[in-house]
Amino acid sequence: MFWLPVATLIVGLLVTGALALVSHSQFVSNEKRLLALRVRDADAAVAGALSGIQTPLVSAAELADSTHGNMAKFKALATPLVGAAGSGRPYNSLSLWRVNSLASGPVAVQGAPPILAAQPSEAASFLAAAARSPKLSVIGLLKVPAPRLGYAFANPGTTGGYVVYAENALPANRHSRLQSTSAFAGLDYALYLGRQQTPATLLVSNVRHLPLASPSHAETVPFGNNTLTLAMSSRAPLGGALPRDLPWIIGVLGTVLSIAAAALTLRLTQRRRAAEQLAERLEVIASENERLYAEQRGIAQTLQHAMLPASLPQIRGMQASARYEAGEQGVDVGGDWYDVIDLDGRRLLLVVGDVSGRGLRAATTMASLRYAIRAYAAQDDGPPEILNKISRLVDITECGQLATVLCAMVDTEQRRLTVTSAGHLPPLLISDGAGQFVDTEVGLPIGVEASASYRSTTMTVPSSATVVAFTDGLVERRGESLDEGLERLRETATRHHVGLPELLETLVTELVNGRSEDDIAIVGVRWTS
Repeated sequence: MFWLPVATLIVGLLVTGALALVSHSQFVSNEKRLLALRVRDADAAVAGALSGIQTPLVSAAELADSTHGNMAKFKALATPLVGAAGSGRPYNSLSLWRVNSLASGPVAVQGAPPILAAQPSEAASFLAAAARSPKLSVIGLLKVPAPRLGYAFANPGTTGGYVVYAENALPANRHSRLQSTSAFAGLDYALYLGRQQTPATLLVSNVRHLPLASPSHAETVPFGNNTLTLAMSSRAPLGGALPRDLPWIIGVLGTVLSIAAAALTLRLTQRRRAAEQLAERLEVIASENERLYAEQRGIAQTLQHAMLPASLPQIRGMQASARYEAGEQGVDVGGDWYDVIDLDGRRLLLVVGDVSGRGLRAATTMASLRYAIRAYAAQDDGPPEILNKISRLVDITECGQLATVLCAMVDTEQRRLTVTSAGHLPPLLISDGAGQFVDTEVGLPIGVEASASYRSTTMTVPSSATVVAFTDGLVERRGESLDEGLERLRETATRHHVGLPELLETLVTELVNGRSEDDIAIVGVRWTS
């Protein structure tokens, strides 16, 4: 009795733990994504600052080449660009070197003496490579007592030209804090020369102990012929305090709810036995209802088929066949019917109709119309007269019902087909693998107007032709137009070259397959000679 409440508590705690873990994982993932966005913004700011380093060097190189190394003009250009560290000027040192005599040292220096000049072989190698490169050349002088970052630029392709070289001193201990008003306040950073994040390549950072706290993110920025790597981490949640605290909130609330659910389960368990007894009684009732429903549906189908012809006439040169399929609307009798009447041994009257509604009233109306048509046909009335007479038997204003009826007179010897319609769908004529719907004038449905008149369409059909008449349940589908259903019927009927009974069976199987909500009556005749 107590195992279910205990299981509820355990499951609740497990779900709570899982949700807390998912929430924490989502928080970490979101923090990484936000941090990556901030690093990209910082990269854009660094890239903008780097352009301010290269542009003055390009101008100085062009001035030196155009003036053939005029020292006065070079110093006039360099003076506003050079200043001590923290002065806000681009460089701490700016010097001019002649490409053909790099080993001799700089020919002009503005600001502090360049540290690179103290290493003649390294200076000559670096500046010679810079003279051949179209990009800004960058060198890290990071192992000297006063580490600096050096840049060199020369107009490529100039013979006997000049290389402009600048240096910037790195902050003491390579440590520099971001201003509190900075857009990146609350973030720790480390800037490296190259792609490796090692103490030997560190340029500047705002923390004294590396590596940065996790989670961190790094991006590279192109810098002349080298790259800078910017790594950043956050000291506070970038997404706010709520996502950080949400796992704890879920844990507390989940635990409380799990305990409450276990208590509720215990209470419900105590009432389970009474509910099981009630369920058993309901199951017995449901089984009985299912049996009664099946019995009533069987009776309805038996009654429906009893009101349809037991067999169809087969006269010389003709074959007739029909099929009736009950819909899925319950146990009521429907109003669809078909009939084939032998008139004189050489003519058949093919009839198919559909009374609106379902139940006993629809079945009664259907039966009265069917037998009335047989009686008028026995008097040798033609289809127009038959439809005119039965239109007086039904009045929609009195009984709330109407009916669509199609009468087709089939002359077996002259292969002539006469079609008359009272609001019904046209029959399908199939011959030589092609099919077309008979174009006939459609009159008013039975029950709309007592004095309605009807006109027939007569045509001569080819030998071995097949005529198929049907009710709308065969072609109507919810959500599509009637033309689509008629085209589907035409295409299916002309695709199969089988006997008439097999053709009708195939049409019902492929077009409906037990999915129609409406009843289906389908009847066909085929000339065999």
